[in-house]
Amino acid sequence: MLDVFINIWGDKMKYCILIGSPRKDGNTFKLLKPFIEELELHQAQYDLIWLYDKHLKPCTACRNCQKDWTIFGCPHADDMQEIFDKIYDCDVVILATPIYSWYCTPPMKSMLDRLVYGMNKYYGDEKGPSLWSGKKLAIITTCGYRPENGADLFEEGIKRYCKHSQLKYAGMLAERDFGYKSEFITDEKIEHSRSFAIQLENNKG
Repeated sequence: MLDVFINIWGDKMKYCILIGSPRKDGNTFKLLKPFIEELELHQAQYDLIWLYDKHLKPCTACRNCQKDWTIFGCPHADDMQEIFDKIYDCDVVILATPIYSWYCTPPMKSMLDRLVYGMNKYYGDEKGPSLWSGKKLAIITTCGYRPENGADLFEEGIKRYCKHSQLKYAGMLAERDFGYKSEFITDEKIEHSRSFAIQLENNKG
């Protein structure tokens, strides 16, 4: 029995949760909170990064990051190196964002653009490796339309992003906000969020 216990708890995944909401009491965090609580019940490690709290410059496609295949290598002096380090050290990346105009919020888009160059050494004189190959990536998102019409384009973009970056796409939890006069978070949505965490925890392959 002791050997089984060691196997179970010795194989914990580490998550990097990147939240692109400008509101710390908004719908996206309300949906994310039970997900995090479930991770804590499973004793999973995680880092939570609020992107609106970070200084993130847009990518300028200078390709300086392609000169050294062992590091992030971006010359911009901002907070992206910290984010790179957290992602490089994790097993699962969670993109938690509200949908703005059928895609993620501006700081998350800037981050994704910077990572697609800094993590993927494909754009220099010779094609190099993907530094995050094999990591999992999942989406937690909120939108005003039905998810199949509100979050579908973002999901499709991220699926292509994962394929290009050699990441393993692990699915999306998307929930709809029915308007200012309605209560966003419900017992059903809380259960969906917890179930999504359990799904990721149970699928370690």
